[in-house]
Amino acid sequence: MPEPQPDTQHFTAADGCRLAFRDEGAGLPLLCLPGLTRSMADFDYLLPHLPPVRVIRMDYRGRGGSGWTGAETYTVAQEGQDALALLDHLGVEKAAILGTSRGGLIGMVLGAMARGRLLGLCLNDVGPEIARGGLERIFDYVGRNPAGGTHQGYAERLSRSPGFANVPMNRWMEEARKQALETPQGLRIPYDPALREAFLAAFQGPPVDLWPMFDTLQGLPLALIRGANSDLLTPDTVAKMRARRPDMDVAEVPDRAHIPFLDEPEAVALIHRFLAGLQ
Repeated sequence: MPEPQPDTQHFTAADGCRLAFRDEGAGLPLLCLPGLTRSMADFDYLLPHLPPVRVIRMDYRGRGGSGWTGAETYTVAQEGQDALALLDHLGVEKAAILGTSRGGLIGMVLGAMARGRLLGLCLNDVGPEIARGGLERIFDYVGRNPAGGTHQGYAERLSRSPGFANVPMNRWMEEARKQALETPQGLRIPYDPALREAFLAAFQGPPVDLWPMFDTLQGLPLALIRGANSDLLTPDTVAKMRARRPDMDVAEVPDRAHIPFLDEPEAVALIHRFLAGLQ
């Protein structure tokens, strides 16, 4: 498990799991929920570009600086409960949610099940339909240590990621450090390997229709960021989402696949519009 950053705090969930979070700034609460294998550090790139808001970030159980509780607990439903528990811990009645990939799915679940706690939802490269090609790419790496022994080698591999262009090498080095720990035994993932078992169990079963959950978001401020080359969120799915929610603000980020880093001009502009609409 990686060492927590100095400004990281912890609280204890109902089942005793110790969960890591950060609470920074003041103003409108913005709960930032990361992707499947990611941590709160994914939002580091965005922070300098945000207007004055209260940014609340968390590491899901089994990831980053949070405790490991086993594959059966690594579910969207449990992670949604943990997010609500964090808001309760901080005394936050309502928050806007910015959800990256898995975090967006959690945001949709919360919109359906705890609507009164949400001010609005901004999705980063995820929707009610997840393309099979994107899932299969995740199957290939989740729960497995990256090949190679150094961050430098891993950064060079990441720089060849399909669908990404015009990304400086120093950004790929930052990504390598976020996504893997460098040890004498080689690179190690900064999360519980049992997440693989949980992910496969969730997506190798019968397909789940998420459109009814999306439809429950009617009336809630909604925004969507898509990587122009995403293999997880297709243009067809975006078109279907817009047909159901013509008021949904959408931005497409060029030269990005799954997922945009969120400091791209198109992403920053949309997030500013989304937050301004909630004031």
